[in-house]
Amino acid sequence: MEKYILFGAVVALIIGFLVYTVIRNGRIRKNGVEADAVVSRIEEEQTVSSEDGVDYKYTHYVTYRGPNGETVEAKLDHAPGRTRVGDAVKIKYLPEKPHFAVLVK
Repeated sequence: MEKYILFGAVVALIIGFLVYTVIRNGRIRKNGVEADAVVSRIEEEQTVSSEDGVDYKYTHYVTYRGPNGETVEAKLDHAPGRTRVGDAVKIKYLPEKPHFAVLVK
């Protein structure tokens, strides 16, 4: 019985995080400030897959000028597969949470 409770708690946490992320990104798309940015770094994470292969996860970061002229580095919600360090992109961000950004399409 304890296994089911623990499993349910983990599933609820994952679903809660996903819902929060979707709501946050929607708010940024709707109310965000547009800015020019440059892809500043890409972090690669490797994990062993269930088929004895290797899975790769890439996290993209951009640098842009904030509303007060300060340099801000933000984590992108996602980036196209061919995005490289140094690429210029348009983003949106919320001034009260400038460290998360979404690409403008």
